Amino acid sequence: MSTFTLHQGSAPLLVSCPHDGTALPDDISVRLTDKARGVPDTDWHVARLYDFARELGASMLVPRCSRYVIDLNRPPDDASLYPGQNTTGLCPLVGFDGEPIYQEGMAPDADEIAIRRERYWRPYHDALAAELSRIQAAHGRAVLWEAHSIRGVVPFLFEGRLPDLNLGTSAGASCSVDRQARLEAVLQGQSAYDWVANGRFKGGHITRNYGDPANGIDAVQLEISQRCYMDEDSFEYDGKKAASLQAVLRALLETCV
Repeated sequence: MSTFTLHQGSAPLLVSCPHDGTALPDDISVRLTDKARGVPDTDWHVARLYDFARELGASMLVPRCSRYVIDLNRPPDDASLYPGQNTTGLCPLVGFDGEPIYQEGMAPDADEIAIRRERYWRPYHDALAAELSRIQAAHGRAVLWEAHSIRGVVPFLFEGRLPDLNLGTSAGASCSVDRQARLEAVLQGQSAYDWVANGRFKGGHITRNYGDPANGIDAVQLEISQRCYMDEDSFEYDGKKAASLQAVLRALLETCV
């Protein structure tokens, strides 16, 4: 069985949802704490939130497994994306609350991490790279949109309240100046959500690694505070909230296609 699903579209846009998966292989699940088995740090419902992107002709790449199996948005050598700040790793040992994910003595060792990297991380990235190449060959350019969400207040990771919409372009390195300006104009033109560009979330490994604006590939990450489209305590999707947010997301993606 494939570890991801890929919908190939007709537009120069790929939407990647690396933290949308919730599946836990049995041999991993039995070693997790009761709380961790509920995969609370999932980017809940992100693929559903962006499902409209298919109407725009976008490709979509979505993993099946939880980030607790392996974090697809971390570098394969597990180097920190935010040196000096709390974060979680390639095969996370703690959750966003700083508490252990595994029962005592049951965390993966280096050999197991290497196996997970080849079984889950590598196929996703091979597919992502191949789809970007296909899109660029067809259109002469490509936009990679990294779709993420997170609880709006996570003291272990950042102070205070996270803005509603958090645009990341690796401080401008992963996206052309013109495209970032047009995306910011969309955000500036709406008043329903507060936002920031390249704040606490500047883009993870995927944005930083695949963005190559000089060669026609723009990579953008949008980290959404989950309060904007769901109940953060029950993890339930809120259709009314989501519809309002999707209007802004659609405007953002339309600037990419």
